[in-house]
Amino acid sequence: MKSARLVSILLLLQTRGRMTAADLAEELEVSVRTVYRDVEALSEAGIPLYGDAGHAGGYRLLDGYRTRLTGLTAGEAEALFLAGAPGPAAELGLGPVLAAAQLKVRAALPRELREHADRISGRFHLDAPGWYADTDSGGAPYLPAVADAVWNSRVLNVLYRRWREPTDVERRLEPYGLVLKAGRWYVVAGPGPRTFRVDQILELAASGEGFTRPDDFDLAAYWTAYQRDFHDRLHRGEAVVRLAPGARLTGPAGDAVRANGRTGADGWTLAAVPIESVDHAHGEFLRLGTDVEVLEPAELRDRIAGTIAALSRTYDVSPTHNESRTYDA
Repeated sequence: MKSARLVSILLLLQTRGRMTAADLAEELEVSVRTVYRDVEALSEAGIPLYGDAGHAGGYRLLDGYRTRLTGLTAGEAEALFLAGAPGPAAELGLGPVLAAAQLKVRAALPRELREHADRISGRFHLDAPGWYADTDSGGAPYLPAVADAVWNSRVLNVLYRRWREPTDVERRLEPYGLVLKAGRWYVVAGPGPRTFRVDQILELAASGEGFTRPDDFDLAAYWTAYQRDFHDRLHRGEAVVRLAPGARLTGPAGDAVRANGRTGADGWTLAAVPIESVDHAHGEFLRLGTDVEVLEPAELRDRIAGTIAALSRTYDVSPTHNESRTYDA
């Protein structure tokens, strides 16, 4: 809608300052000619909007001009309060700031939109951490310090615990940004950049040394690429399995069964599925009990057979076995 686009132009110029017609057109996904018409309409409506020619030119609002938030739609007001994320904000030490900001936005909203915002905040609650997350001990005690270093571009010296030997290592971090993923905080830091779990930082010292964040670094783009690479590395192996009727695999393995599984006359389905590793697949397939048979690789099949044999010995229910077993009180 044109009205929504006009409001968007105002808000873009208010938040970003000077912008060219080409910049506005790219941001709004319209033609430059459309931007020209919209700017003319805003000027005719009395908005103090000015255009400068030349290489450093562009459109800008008169200094000090601020538009009110009456351009919010009901859906936008609802989304704003739904995305409040009070838990993560509190972890970053911004809980009171977020509450104050929401109060100011709420006060600026027209009555109808205020009712929409109250309605959605009373009906939806976001709880990002998983069920088994440690909520009592504050799993990432150094999170506020890391956030402060991200904001102020300060170098951190940390003692970090990783999964491989040597497990505890010293690292110098230039923190570019923080990411909250499934209730767990990650800091993306240079040089590299590389990704570190904040809850695995054992010790932290602010060096007082500053650093320059790369101008071309895009945190969202980096995280998207990082996740894609993580999943590509995650499933490097393959297993051939038979699944009983009604048995279900989830994730990429389930997708593979649906894509290439062949169901025989006995109702069992034969499929090749991706696995992360023999160790990981061993535990995952054991959960299915007799509903799955691993055919390949031989190493995985032998591991599962060995575990089943050990379990059989542990849970031997033969009379002679039970008579010979004694238990300490």
